[in-house]
Amino acid sequence: MRLLILGGTHFLGRHAAEQALARGHEVTLFNRGTSAPGLFPAAEEIHGDRDGGLEPLRGRAFDAVLDTSGYVPRVVAQSAALLAAVDRYLFVSSESVYAVARGGPAVDEDGPLAEPPPDGVEEVMEHYGGLKVACERVVGETFGGRAIVVRPGLIVGPFDPSNRFTYWVRRMHDARDGSPVLAPGAPDRQVQFIDARDLAAWILDLLEHGPPGVYNADGPAVRLSMEAALAACAAAAGTNPDVVWVDEAFLLEREIQPWMGLPLWIPESDPEGLAVFDNRRALAAGLSFRPARDTAADTLAWELARAPGPLGEFWAGITRDREDQVLAEWRAATDPEGS
Repeated sequence: MRLLILGGTHFLGRHAAEQALARGHEVTLFNRGTSAPGLFPAAEEIHGDRDGGLEPLRGRAFDAVLDTSGYVPRVVAQSAALLAAVDRYLFVSSESVYAVARGGPAVDEDGPLAEPPPDGVEEVMEHYGGLKVACERVVGETFGGRAIVVRPGLIVGPFDPSNRFTYWVRRMHDARDGSPVLAPGAPDRQVQFIDARDLAAWILDLLEHGPPGVYNADGPAVRLSMEAALAACAAAAGTNPDVVWVDEAFLLEREIQPWMGLPLWIPESDPEGLAVFDNRRALAAGLSFRPARDTAADTLAWELARAPGPLGEFWAGITRDREDQVLAEWRAATDPEGS
């Protein structure tokens, strides 16, 4: 398969490119050349810009396109128009496209979608979900039955620039010093995420033999609690820390930020938070998940080997000093006599 990846050197695209090459596909990467140029010597790398700089791709023929970097419909429309002749075009969207409140049944692919912002509004962080909806519509209008839209939840694993899962793996590793670990809310609260390598493998399966359509891509296959997810991280790290579950209201009063302060945590009181998403359609189409412990172990190995410091603009987690302070306040509030 002659595969064009719009991106291909950053997290999900990186894993997809690596696996596509391992499968023997003819891979071309199109990007600006600012993130890990030359990462895959076996792939053709073409530098340009999705927004007005697609000329290097003109006249090229591909069997399939993987779009991992589309956020603005005007920009997605440019690549869709230029590449309209391909057999399959897979657009990586997001579960943020859904306009749903929490607390209801798991949301399937036919759930109500967010309204796109007015034409010309392109502030991605402010209108992320609505802009992804508009991008999906561009892809659907251009490719029809050749379009595949994948809506992932939280993508995790090695090379994750956000720290939103790595935080817990590293925290459990660092608990070998005997420190208690602050955990938010109820231990049995359900969490969902997907290993980038599992997502990349399944994306390639869809590009190779379909079927086309729209899919929620979130895991695991069975319900996973926050307590079980943290236990998997501890098992991968070889530790058995004292996990202290702190009331959500207590954390919010102390301005501990959900999701980005303590990853995987969205307060039950937040109706605008992410719902639970139905993945049965993706499972029927072949999506599978490795054990959470394996994801945690590989993520920890990568984390310990990489250069220290944040990797991305949206770096999740709280400092140990802040964690210690909140735990001390929690102990004082729940056990004022220190018994």
